[in-house]
Amino acid sequence: MPKTDTDAIKTADDTAELSRPEPAPGAVLSAEPSIEPVAEPVAEPAIEPLDETAVDASSTKAPALLDEASEESSEAEPTRAFDPQAELRTLPNLPGCYRYFDAEGNCLYVGKARDLKKRVSSYFQKTGLSPRIALMVSRIARLETTVTRSEAEALLLENNLIKTLAPKYNILFRDDKSYPYIKLGPEEFPRLSYYRGGVDKRSRFFGPYPNAGAVREAIQTLQKVFGLRTCENGVFSNRSRPCLLGQIGRCSAPCCGRISSEDYARDCERAAALLEGRTRDLVEEYEKRMWAASEKWEFEEAALYRDRIAALTTVQHRQAIETTGGDTDADILACAASGGVVCVNLAMVRGGRHLGDRPNFPKLNVRTEALLPSPGEILEAFVAQHYDGMPIPSVVILQNDAEHPDLAASVARMLTDLAGRRITVVTEPRDTRRRWLEMCTTGAEIALARRLQEEGSQLARLRELIDILGFEPEDGDPMKFSVECFDISHTAGEATQASCVVFAEGRMQSSLYRRFNITGIEPGDDYAAMRQVLERRYAPVARGEAYLPDVVLVDGGRGQVESARQVFTDLGLDLSVIVGVAKGEGRKTGLETLIFPEIDGERREPLVLGTMSRALMLIAEIRDEAHRFAITGMRRKRAKTRNTSRLEDLEGIGPKRRAKLLAHFGGMKQLSNASAEDIARVDGISRALARRIYDDLHRAAPDIPRTEETDS
Repeated sequence: MPKTDTDAIKTADDTAELSRPEPAPGAVLSAEPSIEPVAEPVAEPAIEPLDETAVDASSTKAPALLDEASEESSEAEPTRAFDPQAELRTLPNLPGCYRYFDAEGNCLYVGKARDLKKRVSSYFQKTGLSPRIALMVSRIARLETTVTRSEAEALLLENNLIKTLAPKYNILFRDDKSYPYIKLGPEEFPRLSYYRGGVDKRSRFFGPYPNAGAVREAIQTLQKVFGLRTCENGVFSNRSRPCLLGQIGRCSAPCCGRISSEDYARDCERAAALLEGRTRDLVEEYEKRMWAASEKWEFEEAALYRDRIAALTTVQHRQAIETTGGDTDADILACAASGGVVCVNLAMVRGGRHLGDRPNFPKLNVRTEALLPSPGEILEAFVAQHYDGMPIPSVVILQNDAEHPDLAASVARMLTDLAGRRITVVTEPRDTRRRWLEMCTTGAEIALARRLQEEGSQLARLRELIDILGFEPEDGDPMKFSVECFDISHTAGEATQASCVVFAEGRMQSSLYRRFNITGIEPGDDYAAMRQVLERRYAPVARGEAYLPDVVLVDGGRGQVESARQVFTDLGLDLSVIVGVAKGEGRKTGLETLIFPEIDGERREPLVLGTMSRALMLIAEIRDEAHRFAITGMRRKRAKTRNTSRLEDLEGIGPKRRAKLLAHFGGMKQLSNASAEDIARVDGISRALARRIYDDLHRAAPDIPRTEETDS
């Protein structure tokens, strides 16, 4: 059947083609994504591509025309080879997203475009492709596209698709939206606080800041100059005398009425002016107040303004550079690459003050220098991901890339669409802006050198561990070596919890950590707890719904390893991945012994690596992280249990009866000491219910020999 200008969609059996009307915004075409740097995924789910297998040729809802040659045929046609030229003829000159897939159906790349036809066509040119893009193009077996109404919508959809599909050739930056802010609350006496999270309209937010240190430094300055409170609202409303900060002059003590709400509100406005860069006006105001107080012989008040002026001057002088023109808010971006590692450094200027920088290291699926993306691609990917849902300053300064002369125009267009206002993007800055960029570039190089040094040490430890355990990672790449470690923690059998921490890609992956509440076992039975957590974690692996790591570390000796062996045998999983870590004498790091399970009647001899072993240090690091994660979860669970009244678990005891009991006896301690007859005297409590309450409160605790907080 000859190609038409309508989109061609294969049916489930690939025996027919369906013709569709001209694509509308949001429609999915039979084409694939681009190779542009990725934007950070947003929280909303991505617009999913049309499920080809869901299209039924016999459905009356699909306005499809069956190929005449296929009407009488019961045999499926062989899958057609990917023909880019045929696919390109169907693409519209509209904005949208494209996705490339390989023969196995894995997503290779997601990209956006102002003009889908032009953008996708550029990938199939015979010359001019970088080695990285050429390698990707050689693996393309299928293309899908989605039309959008604007380039900004395409950017948002690209972010969603990247998060959903995890394409191999996209530049993936860590999802790090929680930049810190300074918050001024909506109260009568607003609280000054450090804040992370989504902003609201009731409070005032200043930032974002590149790191927590910059926020805390700014808060200390505001305390010294304006005396704004930082205490929690619960503490503030219940104080009768000034706290230590109030006594040393770091807080104006509004909790005790030392300052009126009007004066405090004026100080809040002055603090906002300082955060917005209007420092000079404040200094001039305080100078006038200081001389006025001095002329009245009110020298203590004059000294107060003198100290505030000194603090403000210190803030100004602490900055390495001064702002110019109207650049009160600006972001500076620079890129550095070496050894297969890339660093994008983000420096922030807010209120005319340079707040510092923050290095970002994207996830790349290539480590070869020749296959690394260009600086322009990396910076464009960072901009798309970082500013999705983040405040966009009026000026963005980018490191120039000779290979991408249109970088500034492309980024400016992208940010202008996102912000809904004009954003200036500069790649050839002058004067102060040039010094900003030089500082940012130097910061990127320093952060990259530090990361390479850390990775070199970590890689050496990882290679040694792989050699000792005798495991061969996927493709021989040590960064693909993965470890999951389990630990059990409880206090005398109470609040038993298991932890699972994950080591992958050469570092701990905190987003993959898990905690398991252990129930239905004898309190204090660590072996049963280990069996339960392993069954719950790896049952999906046995069903083919999850993956098995290269190594499963079990914190414990032969008993825990035997428990793991039983679970893996029942599930039909590979026993060779199990490794136990038995603590040494005095639980000292470096004295651990590695224990292995019995396989086919044979058991590998235990390994004592010694304190000088880099592999053992890595194992100890993973084990200690599992212990920390387990014990913190257990303590939180225990505290929650102990802060809950036992009366809440009794059937027939609602809020009213519970309040009557506590009011009558004056607390749980007195209630526990009361007899059943005493409890029955409470209004609304029958003798039968009183007996149930008494029996529950005096139920014997399990006899457990250990009384200390333990981990297996």
